[in-house]
Amino acid sequence: MRLQWLLALWLSLSMPMALAQAVPNVTPSKRTVLVMGDSLSAAYGLDAKQGWVALTGERIAKEKPGWRVVNASISGETTTGGAARIVGEVVRHRPDVVVIELGANDGLRGLPLRESRRNLARMIGASKGIGADVLLIGMRLPPNYGTAYTREFERGFRGLSQRFDTALLPFLLQPIATDRTAFQGDNLHPGAAAQYKLRDHVWPALLPLLK
Repeated sequence: MRLQWLLALWLSLSMPMALAQAVPNVTPSKRTVLVMGDSLSAAYGLDAKQGWVALTGERIAKEKPGWRVVNASISGETTTGGAARIVGEVVRHRPDVVVIELGANDGLRGLPLRESRRNLARMIGASKGIGADVLLIGMRLPPNYGTAYTREFERGFRGLSQRFDTALLPFLLQPIATDRTAFQGDNLHPGAAAQYKLRDHVWPALLPLLK
């Protein structure tokens, strides 16, 4: 365990030099929030403009007009996929804030949590390597995955946030988790009306980073 955290720390420290060489010297016209998420952020089953990320983009356009939102979320994405894509995305978009909403698919598939945390640490390191602030959004698992696994899964997000000094929203679905009517027919993905609640839930954690 200690070796893996040392590796994650090394990645976060070594990433800035590599990214500094890769990022072109171009100043974007607006500051950027980059969202790296899974189906919960990719508006699965809905039109993209109905999702909480797009709704957040609309709110930012009104309240923080110098900012824009880029949604690089992919349905079905795991932390492995996010870690593989993160350098390319931050080089392409040069974000000032990176929102990381990944890990749910790892948990639902019962993947090793140490690997998930290592992948998230790499994403945080790459984001901080270009000077971006990070908002880490956590999730919770159904109780049928076992007490030990679900508790370790949830603690992982808080532990990463503390170690790498990120902003944290512990549970994305908190406002709707107990409301079955807020979800689509699969009982996994929020419906259109619930997306406004998710936007409003994320907003207080995101706003302080929009400096």
